[in-house]
Amino acid sequence: MDHNQTPLFSALRRHAEQNPVQFHIPGHKKGLGSDPEFREFIGDNALSIDLINIAPLDDLHQPTGVIEEAQKLAADAFGADYTYFSVQGTSGAIITMIMTVCAPGDKIIVPRNVHKSIMAAIIFAGARPVFISPARDANLGIDHGITTRSVKRALDKHPDAKAVLVINPTYFGICANLKEIVDLVHSYDIPVLVDEAHGVLIHFHEKLPMSAMEAGADMAATSVHKLGGSMTQSSVLNVRKGRVNPHRIQTIISMLTTTSTSYLLLASLDTSRRNLAINGHDIAEKAISLAQYAREQINLIPGLHCFGEEILGDEATYDYDPTKVSIHIRHLGLTGYETENWLREHYNLEIEMSDMYNILCLVTPGDTSDSVDKLIEALKGLSEAFHEGAESRELVVKIPDIPQLSLTPRDAFYGETEVVPFKESAGRIIAEFIYVYPPGIPILLPGEVISQNNIDYIIDHVEVGLPVKGPEDRSIQFVKVIVEENAIF
Repeated sequence: MDHNQTPLFSALRRHAEQNPVQFHIPGHKKGLGSDPEFREFIGDNALSIDLINIAPLDDLHQPTGVIEEAQKLAADAFGADYTYFSVQGTSGAIITMIMTVCAPGDKIIVPRNVHKSIMAAIIFAGARPVFISPARDANLGIDHGITTRSVKRALDKHPDAKAVLVINPTYFGICANLKEIVDLVHSYDIPVLVDEAHGVLIHFHEKLPMSAMEAGADMAATSVHKLGGSMTQSSVLNVRKGRVNPHRIQTIISMLTTTSTSYLLLASLDTSRRNLAINGHDIAEKAISLAQYAREQINLIPGLHCFGEEILGDEATYDYDPTKVSIHIRHLGLTGYETENWLREHYNLEIEMSDMYNILCLVTPGDTSDSVDKLIEALKGLSEAFHEGAESRELVVKIPDIPQLSLTPRDAFYGETEVVPFKESAGRIIAEFIYVYPPGIPILLPGEVISQNNIDYIIDHVEVGLPVKGPEDRSIQFVKVIVEENAIF
């Protein structure tokens, strides 16, 4: 296929150049009805292609023209049989995957460190999650992926599961042996779904981990916007035919997608696919080289450690993506959250995320040697400010065991509830989420029994300032739980 072509973006440009008189939405009509300051800042070119699904521009809900052509080119670029554009982000693509294969009451095997969108999908579908504990890194205080052995144990116990979901790579860039997991799950004739939110570049360079499509997975939700150059909220759902029905996928994604789809987002997917298909290897090589340079320099800075290939070798750490620069900072006596704020205040530098012991920086095709040098300079300043005389924070990986799931997440979410003080909620069944975002991994899910360990763990995060979110009470003073009926004697 000719990846120089951009069927959708080219059609949008032709339409804008014809300058038709518009009596349809959006009401700003090429920017003339926009706020003047916003129009000047955004620019007339962008506003001229902020259009709607009129006939010459095709319809994402039932594509038969330029969007269909653009999706076919994307499928070829990503090694898929079908690719569906998502303007609801990767969250929308993830929800589509799960709702495609799960009906109410169906089991789905998932890692416990999943993104909140996966649990939202399980609630929408009425599915029953079977959780697998991820491998935990006692040196870094982070979770990795799930292992082949743990997947086999889950399949042997739940051979009636409708799907297995795998995260590849994790937020920190770690991968298990995806091909081995896919082959195992397929031996049970069960489809494999992959959360590939942080893996768009892995499709385009041999130094990066294997992609979901290359491993033979059935569906993979991939964020093009995170690392591949498209605009925020634009992602793709890649599909291999055989175990899943592409017509049902189209139906589900259409149900979840706004009818006022953003052609700016769609055009950015079309053009990013072109750039990745033609230049992906070179731009990935540049990002990898910059990231490895950053890693080497960071590891020379007192009090900091940035893991690399030495982390590989265990079943859960089969491969890694070096463009995820994870920096362990507890030897400076700081939390990751304190580090994030310090870097913002002193160096005007924003990072991807922080947790109790680490910060994460993403090196992408948008980086240059200049931007990476600024990161290194800031981290040197951090070390100079805190390393001398610092007492290392004790690394305590006290993430509680997976709580007992007493109700399906859907039944708990829609059940009769009451509000109780969070510190007094041990033993109750929670009816809402509590998670740290980013990365958005739930600590408690609707339907789980709250333990005192859960309470202590969450309070620790709140007290050090980490962004604990989810409950309707944003202060986490109160939590919504299932109403308990009094016993009748």
